[in-house]
Amino acid sequence: MIILDFRFPKAITAIVAGIALSVSGLQMQTMFRNPLAGPDILGISSGASLGVAFVILGFSSLFGFHNGDVLSNWIIVLAAWLGAGTVLLLIFLVSLRINDIMTILILGILFGSVSLAIVSILQYFSNEILLKSFLVWSMGSLSNVSGSHLAVLLPSIGIGLLLSLLTVKMLNLLLLGENYAKSMGLNVNLSRFLIFLSTSILAGSITAFCGPIAFIGIIVPHLCRMIFKTSDHKILLAGSVLVGAFLMLISDLLSQLPGNGVILPINTVTALLGIPVVIWIIFRNQRISSI
Repeated sequence: MIILDFRFPKAITAIVAGIALSVSGLQMQTMFRNPLAGPDILGISSGASLGVAFVILGFSSLFGFHNGDVLSNWIIVLAAWLGAGTVLLLIFLVSLRINDIMTILILGILFGSVSLAIVSILQYFSNEILLKSFLVWSMGSLSNVSGSHLAVLLPSIGIGLLLSLLTVKMLNLLLLGENYAKSMGLNVNLSRFLIFLSTSILAGSITAFCGPIAFIGIIVPHLCRMIFKTSDHKILLAGSVLVGAFLMLISDLLSQLPGNGVILPINTVTALLGIPVVIWIIFRNQRISSI
């Protein structure tokens, strides 16, 4: 029972989460040509968090649902997808009118900030029980995903990965800039839509089931570039799948302190692993730019 009902679903969740966040991070870094871009850079994770906050802190308070079981309710999943999809739709509509990719990046950050501001307002007016439930969810956890949740999570991630496979050639062309991609006959607006949609499905699904998990999407693409020494996204995509799954499994193992039964929030472990890598990336890029 321990293996089949707890250990196995948690291990599968860790693998799927690592794959989804790593692939979406790779897409964002190439799309925006920004080494610090991650799955939450466009506000997709923030939008998903806003959807969950509306259910836990708003809808539950309005109708008097005060128990923690609301976290396992499918309404939370649908709300997270709706929040992520709303932010994605706004960004895509903006991208149809604005061609500057850095402007779209800044607007994505602003959309995410607005979402988090609304979440803070909901937290301020919520009661202690619901606020505690939401804070626990926001720390990230792989333990709350059961077999029935995996039945929805796995197909969702499968769809997102299929879309990411379709964008491999697009990403390779976008490496040299949008002007070059257009000269090669690439439909940039269609490429943006597919990349945004894939990232929304991958990051939004993981956020809905596991909470927001940071840094994995940022550091794994860089580790893959170091390991495989290539910029070909056919190799980087496969490498991100392997390295992301491995790194998330390691993070899950480190989050379980042996001997005392305490399980740390997964976000604390990924932050401890990811922050040194992010600092190294910043210093490395600064050193390269100064040469």
